[in-house]
Amino acid sequence: MSIAIKRKGMLLIISGPSGAGKGTLCKMLLENDKSFAFSCSVTTREPREGEVEGFDYRFISEAEFQRMIDYDELLEYATVHGHLYGTPKREIDEALAQKKNVLLDIDSQGAMSVMNKTQEYVSVFVIAPSFEELRKRLEKRNAERPDEIERRLNNAYGEIRKVGMYHYVVVNDDVDRAFRELTCIVNAEKQRTVRFLPTIEED
Repeated sequence: MSIAIKRKGMLLIISGPSGAGKGTLCKMLLENDKSFAFSCSVTTREPREGEVEGFDYRFISEAEFQRMIDYDELLEYATVHGHLYGTPKREIDEALAQKKNVLLDIDSQGAMSVMNKTQEYVSVFVIAPSFEELRKRLEKRNAERPDEIERRLNNAYGEIRKVGMYHYVVVNDDVDRAFRELTCIVNAEKQRTVRFLPTIEED
């Protein structure tokens, strides 16, 4: 007799308020864990300084976004901070079919939509240690107008109220410590028997 190892891909959802640092943690995970494929969201907003087309987001027109809705190409989509964001289906389905892990870096509205459509996921909510720190990070980013910063802070109140709907929460008061916590979560979830199931086979 021998032991056969069977694995299933993991759909990992990471979300949190603007400025919490989820994007940084996602990039660190992708750099350090090559088992993950990144699901690149589409958005109608303009790219920020340093963002890379096809890596951070696919930046598309509202007409193209509407076409994707019409042809049912999006797993979820929502209006966030006045812009459209969505998650393409095809790349996720293909990666999971190949037993790869898939990372979704999406806002809480999109996360709730995905959670309502499937039970096969792991969800992590990233928060800053305080609203004061969240404001400092948004101001330091220097990518939004003051009224946009206020809008994002106001939205953060509603997003944080949904934290109990996630499997895990990571407080990002120190990015290295937060990444260690995220890595522990991911490694433990990889070993759950719903995704990792050794079976005995007759030789």
